[in-house]
Amino acid sequence: MTKNSLILHCAILVSGIVAPLLFPGLVFQFAMLWIMILFALTWDVLGGQMGYNSLGNILFFGFGMYICAITQIGMFYDVGKYTAAFGAIKVDFTDQQYYLGLALGLVFAALASVVVAAVLSWVLFGLRGPYFAIGTLGAALAAAELTGSWNYVGGGGGISMPVFPGEPGARSLFFYSLCMLLTIVCYLFLRWLYQTRFGMALNAIRDDEDKAEAMGLHTNRYKMMAWSISAFFLGIVGGLFGNMTGFIEPMEVAYPTLTFGIFMVAMTLLGGKGTLWGPIIGAVLFHVLKEVTWTYLLGWQYVALGLLIIVNVVYFQQGIMGWMQEKWPERFGLVVDRAPGGAAPEDAQ
Repeated sequence: MTKNSLILHCAILVSGIVAPLLFPGLVFQFAMLWIMILFALTWDVLGGQMGYNSLGNILFFGFGMYICAITQIGMFYDVGKYTAAFGAIKVDFTDQQYYLGLALGLVFAALASVVVAAVLSWVLFGLRGPYFAIGTLGAALAAAELTGSWNYVGGGGGISMPVFPGEPGARSLFFYSLCMLLTIVCYLFLRWLYQTRFGMALNAIRDDEDKAEAMGLHTNRYKMMAWSISAFFLGIVGGLFGNMTGFIEPMEVAYPTLTFGIFMVAMTLLGGKGTLWGPIIGAVLFHVLKEVTWTYLLGWQYVALGLLIIVNVVYFQQGIMGWMQEKWPERFGLVVDRAPGGAAPEDAQ
């Protein structure tokens, strides 16, 4: 890590620690920013590094949310009775029960999401291109419909989550800290992963999967592991988000395909897919634009975001990081062969 890179990382870390203290009224929005960054980072594992554009990664977000809720409630109370009696009784969880249930809920959410990703990979990775994207979208929509008809977890009525045992301000800072820590861990893990043989294998699949298979690369194994990595982090953040909102239901909170599901893709494309910093830059800009348009445009928010996505896809497909790498390749360690006289090879022809 270079000196400038170290300074940048330290500045981001300090900003993340100081921001909720300087702006206590925006702690939830800052927590959502970390979640958006994690969304973009995990989507890029498949869509950018491996070249498999998924529209159903939100499946693991919602699945992890429900697994976490079932674990938190089921450890101390019957889940079926809890959801059936919603609004009729009040169940109090002790401090120890809440924190123990949350910790185990997040663990089970991560592990269960990995299992689901591994199982689905045997079916969906037999598809390629737009068929894979449609297949993953169908899986996410099916999960939302099945959950909405499952009365054990409240069906379409949803689940009221256990109440945080503390003041509202402490609750906001608690979940903000967990979201920030999870995103930093995800970033550091992917930063290391992309520098290993595994990262090279993902890029080989993206460049030419058939040739990679012909050279002896077990592509199905790498694809399953890549999707499982995304599912692991998405399952955890789903459990955190469910507790942050305090109430979960299938369509709008757990499996919001038309919002968070699309935002994952849009943020990564905006920043530049296939790069480490591209999803981060795209997530920050997209989230800021989303909050600004919600504040000042309200009903026109999705019109503005839709126009941004159209412009990005039609005129700016390489994203911000891709454009910067083309303009200043030397700053990113990219070597450009030039013909005599300083002209690029294509310019010399």
